Amino acid sequence: MFDFDKHLTDLAEQTVLCIGDLMLDEFVYGEVTRISPEAPTPVIAVKRSELMVGGAGNVARNLVSLGTACIFVGVIGDDQTGSELKKELAKIPRIDAHLVAATGRRTTRKVRFVSEHHSAHLLRADWEAASPIDSKIEEALIAHATMAMPKAGAIVLSDYAKGALTPRVIRAVIDAANKVGKPVVVDPKGRDYSIYCGATLITPNRQELADATGSLAQTDDQVATAAVELGRALGAKAVLVTRSEAGMTLVGEGAPIHVPAYPVRVRDVSGAGDTVVAVLAAMLAMRADFESAMRAANAAAAVVVGKRGTATLSAAELRSRILPAASLAPEEKIVFDWALLDEHMAQWRKLGLRVGFTNGCFDLLHPGHVKLLAGARAACDRLVVGLNGDASVTRLKGAGRPVQPVQSRAEVLAALEAVDLVVVFDEDTPEKLIARVKPTVLVKGSDYKREDVVGHAIVEALGGEVILIDLVPGQSTSAMVERTRAPKK
Repeated sequence: MFDFDKHLTDLAEQTVLCIGDLMLDEFVYGEVTRISPEAPTPVIAVKRSELMVGGAGNVARNLVSLGTACIFVGVIGDDQTGSELKKELAKIPRIDAHLVAATGRRTTRKVRFVSEHHSAHLLRADWEAASPIDSKIEEALIAHATMAMPKAGAIVLSDYAKGALTPRVIRAVIDAANKVGKPVVVDPKGRDYSIYCGATLITPNRQELADATGSLAQTDDQVATAAVELGRALGAKAVLVTRSEAGMTLVGEGAPIHVPAYPVRVRDVSGAGDTVVAVLAAMLAMRADFESAMRAANAAAAVVVGKRGTATLSAAELRSRILPAASLAPEEKIVFDWALLDEHMAQWRKLGLRVGFTNGCFDLLHPGHVKLLAGARAACDRLVVGLNGDASVTRLKGAGRPVQPVQSRAEVLAALEAVDLVVVFDEDTPEKLIARVKPTVLVKGSDYKREDVVGHAIVEALGGEVILIDLVPGQSTSAMVERTRAPKK
């Protein structure tokens, strides 16, 4: 199985070639508070509008948002919308656009009117002429795609049925990719999928699958059966069916795999299919297996449907959705450089949060530690844990300690929900660290007296308080270490 934790950083080293129908998306946001006196229709009071590259261009936007470079090949008309599209594409770093201008052709433009308060689409207006490009434009697209192919790790055919991806263009791209061993991901349109024969991965949604195969494609088994039929007919290595709230189904060499959708609040599904295709292509460019690519795409879809408009996601957002919180905790919570600590403190103070602090060696974590940390977190909004470095532990506890190195101890602490930040210090006491944090709450175990707690004077001078948490009887790291070292009878 693909190691996401290890390889997601490699997204920035990939290049994907995307060919397809380009369009300009505009989102007009406003509030609806009345009905027009002229007709029974809502009146939207426009607050703002956004222009962005859409259609296959949204696949390109998603790729570069992940950090992956994109070579884009497409068609624009010789009109104002085409000029705007060209300018918008030029603003996006890492998209190498090769646009062919077709004389007399209208560039597709879609304007969506959205109620900002309800996040609801009220109306969409389209300007388009979905006619096939002529042979001269076909030759230009094929030439651009063929020239770019050696630089790409994967190819996407993003078909919006607007005329750029003619059967001739599709055939030429798939044949050229197969010749050099590059995977081709197809986001299909229409009912005749025979034009996509030889593609590596086809990604219809459930309704498209049903239309293309003439089947019901409702249940898991029905979807899987129809997908197998489609894959065999096209000679594809895999078929991935997107099923909205029902998740995704993958059919390849093994048994069908069904994955549920993530439970998320859906704000806008516009462009989610483009995100799925982009992530699939980027993953295949890294030579991920189909199942891993699907799971990454499923996670990506969950991120973008929670945003407004034709949204994209970053590699960090994808990583945080795929990997469990404990896997992410080390990089998000552990601080060795105190300059990073200052950034956290500034942010938390700006939000008016109550910051707590406790400290220790935490060499072998036990229930007493867990109770202390849980109690400390209950007394504040954010808990900073000061952790003695290895040399400090050795000076305090003697030879043979710590049992675990500082990185291991920090990772165990960071995995706990009660802990918001782990800061390593090398001194024997955390006094300098406490002066840096300036916590509102200072927490230690009840084996201390208030006046003996290091840093109590600093905290109380700032108007904070010292809290002592009852210990769990019989819990001691030193005792645990002694028991493990005692000779067995």
